[in-house]
Amino acid sequence: MKTRYSHRWDLSPRDAIALQTRLASRVRLKNAVRYRDIRTIAGADVAYSKETDYCFAVVVVLKFPELSVIEEATHVCEGPYPYVPGLLTFREAPPLIQAFARIRTIPDVMVFDGQGIAHPRRMGLATHLGILFDCPSIGCAKSRLWGHYAEPGKLAGSWVALRDNRNRTIGCVLRTKRGCRPVFLSPGHNVTLPLARKIILRTVTHYRIPEVTRLAHLLANKLRRDYQR
Repeated sequence: MKTRYSHRWDLSPRDAIALQTRLASRVRLKNAVRYRDIRTIAGADVAYSKETDYCFAVVVVLKFPELSVIEEATHVCEGPYPYVPGLLTFREAPPLIQAFARIRTIPDVMVFDGQGIAHPRRMGLATHLGILFDCPSIGCAKSRLWGHYAEPGKLAGSWVALRDNRNRTIGCVLRTKRGCRPVFLSPGHNVTLPLARKIILRTVTHYRIPEVTRLAHLLANKLRRDYQR
């Protein structure tokens, strides 16, 4: 799988912020795929070495809605960009692009353990890579980066809107399992919030986070452990 668009990643923080601001005008929050037509879904995650600057990028592709694994791909490299709040994409996207390049399946939807438009410049990892791959993308994060919200109900499937400082809806706070902490869901690109929520709820099994990113997370951590032995 290759990107449709590209740009330099070795930018100063100031230029990276300017790029995010320009790319935000390309965000499309309309459904490019219908739920009933989704057959494959990809999950992506990145783990980091605690001893070195190495990062471990993983992409897992599942059948949908069966959630059986079709293929996996990985990429290991030195961290290409320092950690800067709001610019995590510049650290995680280059190795993830290399991992995506190794899969044969073109997924109908991509899910990232990160943010979509729930970002100060509406340009989280899911949005940025959704634009570059021109693929429907969803951000499903374990914690909030941006926005305010009320606590959702305790039942699985309960949700409340996540809103920015202009009171625009930028995602939702979703209770995927009763008694568990919620996840922070936001559309990335080429998908609406209602469809993103429906997809994520369908990919939740026994755990709080969706199976597609859970498997990517497990594989990224295993790759890191194996590499450090």
